Amino acid sequence: MKLNSIIVEDEQTSRDILKNYLKKYCPNVTILGEAANIDEALVLIRNHDLDLVFLDVEMPYGNAFDLLDKVGDIDFETVFVTAYNHYAIDALNSHASYYLMKPISIDELIKSVDYVSEIKTKEEALQDQVLVPKTNSVNGKITIPQLDGFEILNTSDILYCKADDNYTEIYLNNNKKKLVSKTLKYFEEALKESSFARVHKSYLVNVNEVVKYVKGKGGSVVLSNGKEVMVSASKKSNLLSYFK
Repeated sequence: MKLNSIIVEDEQTSRDILKNYLKKYCPNVTILGEAANIDEALVLIRNHDLDLVFLDVEMPYGNAFDLLDKVGDIDFETVFVTAYNHYAIDALNSHASYYLMKPISIDELIKSVDYVSEIKTKEEALQDQVLVPKTNSVNGKITIPQLDGFEILNTSDILYCKADDNYTEIYLNNNKKKLVSKTLKYFEEALKESSFARVHKSYLVNVNEVVKYVKGKGGSVVLSNGKEVMVSASKKSNLLSYFK
């Protein structure tokens, strides 16, 4: 597990020691920057996607807890590094992952990094389960991945899905469209329990939104928004089975 990190410490010597220890004993940690005070740390935190912050407690013009208050919504793990043990309870209350005492023990440093790696590994495993488009344990919902997380759609809001090479266009009943980097076959499997029928090699429709069927070799269906979708002959019987 690669960990993007910064060191927040007002003493240059302490920063150098920690940086050298990490380089030698924790090669999975990438140091993206160093900060000597709260203002410098805030810039780094806001400009980098961080997994881990090594944070000294006492700094000029404030302390670690002031920094965390200014950050607000914290999406990284924190390892406190300090010469004072009386901050331990405050650190725990700030959801610190680990508390390292100075002078830094190499064994404890390795433990702290391993612990954060384990946390991040579990988070990624959970995210991988959620961020793929699929129905989930909440009835009538499907998750759609986005760059900053995922969006949850009601399956009942989906009118139809259209293949676009290795992508799928999802058309909603509010006249909006979502483009997702998954094949139509993937959505056919994901929505199979939600009354969606594959009517054509390029179309998957919400059967509940079908308002009319037009006869023909395969025929076509008209959806509630007026969209007419062709039905291939090989898919016709599967579609009509929903209306028996």
